[in-house]
Amino acid sequence: MNHDGSIGNAIRMAEVAAECGADAVKFQLHDAPAETTRDAPSPPYFEHESRWEYFQRTAFGDEQWATLKEAAERAGIEFLCSVFSLRAVERLERLGVGRYKIGSGEVTNVDLIRAVAATGKPVLLTSGMSSWAELDRAVEAAGDEVTVLQCTSEYPTPPERVGLNVLAELRERYGKPVGLSDHTLGPYACFAAVALGASVVEKHFTLSRELYGPDASLALEPDELEELVEGVREIETMLAHPVDKDDLEPYREMKRVFEKSVVTVADIPAGATIERGMLAAKKPGTGIPAAQLGDVVGRTARADIAADTVLTEDLIA
Repeated sequence: MNHDGSIGNAIRMAEVAAECGADAVKFQLHDAPAETTRDAPSPPYFEHESRWEYFQRTAFGDEQWATLKEAAERAGIEFLCSVFSLRAVERLERLGVGRYKIGSGEVTNVDLIRAVAATGKPVLLTSGMSSWAELDRAVEAAGDEVTVLQCTSEYPTPPERVGLNVLAELRERYGKPVGLSDHTLGPYACFAAVALGASVVEKHFTLSRELYGPDASLALEPDELEELVEGVREIETMLAHPVDKDDLEPYREMKRVFEKSVVTVADIPAGATIERGMLAAKKPGTGIPAAQLGDVVGRTARADIAADTVLTEDLIA
């Protein structure tokens, strides 16, 4: 909603999000007569106008939505939209969207969720203000292709309320892909969620936090969104390439340079029995490994060995 009713701002936001590398840009289709009464209470951040007035003032018509969707697709980013009424679903079906988003406030609106599921399209379902029982009903109503997003409906969300533990609980409880709809002020919760297996992360986005809008003050600006995307991509790469700790081939040269070998600290004549005081562990790691120093004690020098010699098997019997 940070476009504040400007189709030009909305288009630019989609284009900039695409430039930042995001996979999708999500708007909200608020159809005031279909979703709210005129005297419904407003959240605290609606200070200058009623929620009804705000929804009416910032609403797009169907032609504007079509223009916005086409602009997003030209920019190479998927167009998504949250729905808050059955009429919004009908409008988005005519628009031809590829998936739906159900916001936290709609988790108990089972008829809406069933209407979205009936389209056969994938569903992103957030869980910001729902109990397990409420979420159970919603997930069942959402159908097979649902991704369940942990969310905390606090603006902004403090770190201790993010609920990263819920990601594993959601996955175990529903056997579905999981994600995070994040209302913290930085990227760290999203990074942690991806590392914990989230396949979707969602953040509020704005062209500038100086703009008017209900979410602008806690939204990412373009450079921050770009940083978020880059971080997520790096974490995805890390997760896609597990490391075998027994595969030491990449470290062959490093081991020669940084590890230590058994080295003499005294001249040892041929035929002498090697004693502990004659030896030390020193770089480089090109000889008998330092871990085997104790095994060298008691063996015999095959020939005269000068002090500060890296021992190899051919020098001792």
